[in-house]
Amino acid sequence: MGPGDLRQALQQLRMPRKDRRVLVDASTLDDAGVFAHGRGEALVQTVDFFTPIVDDPYDFGQIAAANALSDVYAMGGTPLTALALLCAPEQALAPEVIAAILQGGLDKMHEAGVSVIGGHSVRDPELKFGYSVTGTAKRKSLLLNSGVRPGDRLYLTKALGTGILSTALKQGKLDGPHAKRLTRQLAALNRVAGELAVEFGARAATDVTGFGLLGHASQMAEASGVTLHLRPSAGWLLPRVREHAAAGVVPGGLARNREFYAPRISSEGVDEALLAALYDPQTSGGLFVAIPSRKAKAFEAAMQRRRVWHVEAGEAVSAGEHLVVLRPAE
Repeated sequence: MGPGDLRQALQQLRMPRKDRRVLVDASTLDDAGVFAHGRGEALVQTVDFFTPIVDDPYDFGQIAAANALSDVYAMGGTPLTALALLCAPEQALAPEVIAAILQGGLDKMHEAGVSVIGGHSVRDPELKFGYSVTGTAKRKSLLLNSGVRPGDRLYLTKALGTGILSTALKQGKLDGPHAKRLTRQLAALNRVAGELAVEFGARAATDVTGFGLLGHASQMAEASGVTLHLRPSAGWLLPRVREHAAAGVVPGGLARNREFYAPRISSEGVDEALLAALYDPQTSGGLFVAIPSRKAKAFEAAMQRRRVWHVEAGEAVSAGEHLVVLRPAE
């Protein structure tokens, strides 16, 4: 559902008195819930599932697993266990298809060092798959939306445009090589980026998913009481994203994101196709990380050594009129 509808629904809830061990809940719009457990430790919990965005069932399983794990990495945590969630139409899918989805997820979870210890399935007219994931984190290393400080450097760790390219794929407008590139990025784990964010003292992080980069950046800026200055360029995007965006091949969620977040974003002078990609709802997107300026170069060097794609996206400044100000790269 769109960000506006979700926020209105959450505002109507009569929440019970919060357990003092709950460190992070849904009220802060962070990526996962956090519960104090042990001395200096915490449990990190999240859940995510969605409909297929690629044709191959094994790839779909891998992407669903990578996507669910990202919330734990974005919180500075280490995922440990997962429960599979499967919604499938009765007798419409061959057992081999279901097995391929589950195997893809299992293999990706194994790559991440996570044990799948069970799951649940229901009949549903539309196929959906994902996971509930539990991990742990050091309380002192938790990465929240609210930690950004003026002067922090901002980094993005995966290219943008997966929603636009997935729409092109569904419409038969994405060729084989670009479809493979898309699938490869969607299935990539954010594990190394998350580990390095913690190692180099990140103040805040989020994973870029359904609300697009500008939606998640706005949430981070609002929670932290700062303004984010971003310098977007075509280098932030997967190949062919601008062409498809310019042709109107975009998902419906893009317009909803833009309608909700645009009033507090300054985007003067930004190319329209590039701007569309910044609002594009992502699946299994990268991390958006705030690093103290004194550690920024070391963080970049470590990302390069580990061969993790990244761009320096901008910096945080004291709060101004807008949550996010876009300053197109020269």
